[in-house]
This record gives sequence, C-alpha cells and structure tokens, in this order.
Amino acid sequence: MNSPPSEDVQTLMEAAHERAGKALGLTCVGPPTWGFQGVTLGRQAGDRWLRVSRTARRNAGRKQGEGIVGASLLVPDAVPRPRLYEVYDWTDGEWAFEAEVLDYLTHPVVSPERAALDRDPGLPDEWWANLRRALATLAGAEGVKVTVRDGWIERAFPQFLGIPAPAKVERATGHGDLHWGNLTTMPLTLLDWERWGLVPYGYDAGLLHANSLLVPDVADRIRLEFASVLDTPAGRVGELAALAEMLQAVARGWYPELAPRLLARAESLTGVRPPVPVHSEVSA
Repeated sequence: MNSPPSEDVQTLMEAAHERAGKALGLTCVGPPTWGFQGVTLGRQAGDRWLRVSRTARRNAGRKQGEGIVGASLLVPDAVPRPRLYEVYDWTDGEWAFEAEVLDYLTHPVVSPERAALDRDPGLPDEWWANLRRALATLAGAEGVKVTVRDGWIERAFPQFLGIPAPAKVERATGHGDLHWGNLTTMPLTLLDWERWGLVPYGYDAGLLHANSLLVPDVADRIRLEFASVLDTPAGRVGELAALAEMLQAVARGWYPELAPRLLARAESLTGVRPPVPVHSEVSA
C-alpha cells in the first residue's frame, strides 16, 4: 500500500527494524510492508509479525491505555485482532522507535494496496455479521484517547463541508481507522490499532462507507448493516466527521478518483455543496 518516501527513510527504518529483531531474538523473512510515509515497517518472523514505528523524540513514550498496548489491555478478546506478545522501545538521535511483536496472519487483507475499495471483494454474510458484532463489542470498551478531537471538528466542518460544526458530538469507543486496508477476509481481523479510542458515534461505519463509494454495492451493504447507527442524528455527525477527514486528505492530494463521490455524499447529507478542497494541515 505504501513505500518509503526517500532512501534516507528506508535506511533509517531498515536499521531500526534490524535492531528490534536482534533485541527480541527474531529472524525476519519475506518482503517488508511499509506504512504511510515510511513511518512503520513490518516483516514476518515465523508465526510472528515484527512491526517498528518511529516518531519524533519529543513524543517518546507510550501513553497509558492508547495504541496497540492499550488495545491489548482494554479491548475485549471478542474483538478479532492480532495478539500482542512483546514490545521494545528506544530512542536514537532525533527519533523514538517502538517495536511490537504480533501474530502473523495468514489470511489476506481485503485491500492490501489501498484504503479505498475499487472492486467488490464478495465478502460472505458471516463476515458482515462478524464486523457488526465486533464494532458493537468495541463500543462498550473503555476508550481513553479522544480520536478526531472536537477542536478539529469545529474547524473542519466549515472548511471541508461548508456547514457549522455540530453543537454536540456523541462519542463511543471505536477503531478510528476503519478502512479496507485494515480489515482481513475470513476470518475477520481488525488491524492497526494506533488510533483506537473515543470516536464520534458512527465514525467507523462512516469512514468505511466513504472508502467504499467507488463500489456502490458495497457502500449500500454498509448502509444496510449499520443503518441503526448511521440513520441517527448522532451517527450522521459521525459520518460527516469521516467525510470531512477524507476531504482533507483530498486537499492534500490523496483520493483524486474518490473526491467527486465524497463531495456528492456530503452534499446529500447536508444539502450544501462542500467548498472545493484546499490544502490544510489541521490535525485530527
């Protein structure tokens, strides 16, 4: 889905991954899997997966109840996700690194090359029932981190949707990054737990729907499966938050083929044609 943005980043992350593997006694094989902008790098090590991420040194230190470690402690086992076995963290120069040892999954990701769906994967009814059950179970977990903050919503709704921000945002515990690159086929597994926490109610379903707009049959299935969430005033706010975030990504040069569908979907919900996306660094 991604590649490192430069040779320097590639060299940095490959050295960090090698250091983590040695420290944890793992021998990695197979091709590397890069995260967005080379921020993460993962490789198989037998029946384990070694994932290394980097951040600025000033942000070093895992926050209690957040990220992969927080999910391993607070999210019920009934929510299918890779098991966490070990962590190894260190700092080096301007960077802080975090390594996690997780299950290696043999069943494929629904859309390994992109977050937005471009074809119908033909997922069975059981898969949809499992996803619905997983998100309902997750909603009852103890979320700590506030994902998609109120301050961002106050700025993003006028800028990217052309409407005032809502007076109230209801929240529930959610995955926070529910797209087709973070879901596997049968058996269903939810990947990448960096953003999980308290999200606007309906945000997860709304984000998955937005990433399905190029495949109308799948988008319709999401609206059917999650009607009890999306067809509520609070769920509508959550979906609009997801659309605003996607339109901000459009303004940054992402999802050009999806942009007209996102604009049309936002207009159908609000009755207002969103402004033409312009570049923004507003942080969610």
